[in-house]
Amino acid sequence: MSHLFSSEMRFHTWRKLWLNLAIAEKELGLPIPDEAIKEMQENLHLDEKQFGIAAAEEKKRRHDVMAHVHTFGVVAPSAAAIIHLGATSCYVTDNADLIFLREGCDILINKLVVVIDRLARFAEEYRALPTLGFTHFQPAQLTTVGKRCTLWIQASSSIELWNELLWDLRNIKRARDDIGFRGVKGTTGTQASFLTLFDGDHAKVKALDKRVTELMGFAYAYPVTSQTYSRKVDIDVLAPLASFGATAHKIATDIRLLANLKEMEEPFEKDQIGSSAMAYKRNPMSPYLSIQRSLPSSVLRVHRCSCRPGGPDFADIDLSDRIIDPISVADVKECAVWQGT
Repeated sequence: MSHLFSSEMRFHTWRKLWLNLAIAEKELGLPIPDEAIKEMQENLHLDEKQFGIAAAEEKKRRHDVMAHVHTFGVVAPSAAAIIHLGATSCYVTDNADLIFLREGCDILINKLVVVIDRLARFAEEYRALPTLGFTHFQPAQLTTVGKRCTLWIQASSSIELWNELLWDLRNIKRARDDIGFRGVKGTTGTQASFLTLFDGDHAKVKALDKRVTELMGFAYAYPVTSQTYSRKVDIDVLAPLASFGATAHKIATDIRLLANLKEMEEPFEKDQIGSSAMAYKRNPMSPYLSIQRSLPSSVLRVHRCSCRPGGPDFADIDLSDRIIDPISVADVKECAVWQGT
């Protein structure tokens, strides 16, 4: 997950977007040399020297995308004149963010499936082992260790406040599958610049949008955007992650309570020392960390923050949210992966 949201992957993805735009434009008749495509294909990854060039260019031009257009042109000189042809900055920034959102969900889904499988095996193994059940954390009635574990996997708790792991899996998959591509659109979401490139041929502009969407592996592009994709997409992705954070919080709290009753214990390492590992106690450190890195400190807070830019988008475009979104989405997904392990 850290690699997915790294600078290396971000600028590599920008270059893939520029490459596929050039390929599609060439296929539709624009005079783009074969050598330009070849040089772009051979230079999709940045080395340390190129990062240095980009940093110097950004300081001079005060524009991150234009700095990387220039840097790409340095290593692909035959393509320098056609990189980013007809596009706006959000062609790379926002389409890349949508790619990261979708691939981040894929990482989470795969890890969550493993967690659910392990808990299901545990529940099956201990399905008949009796234990005391609680309501309001007061002794109530017998249950089994396996039955209690199924509450973490699927069902809601006795007061019906929590959606658990199978629901989280369903919701994250649904959010992932709903993510579309911003597509090939211009500064205010129109396609005027591409219409000019293709001499007013609307069919070619539509074909360009469709072709680039296919090349980037998306089933569809949003039919209407401003310069950016709608920030409702971020809200829709962060909502099931916040719900997953609530699940992790509930499971961790249950483990802390059961640790107090000596029904569960924190693993103890041979050379472990400190106040958390005295002869008469073992602090439930794993639940502590899960709670600290889920609801209170990250997920719900960031979800609330994401709802703010969804409202005041200042007509066609406002980029104030771009200060928050790339950081918040990356942090929440990193947090969610940590919870899943």
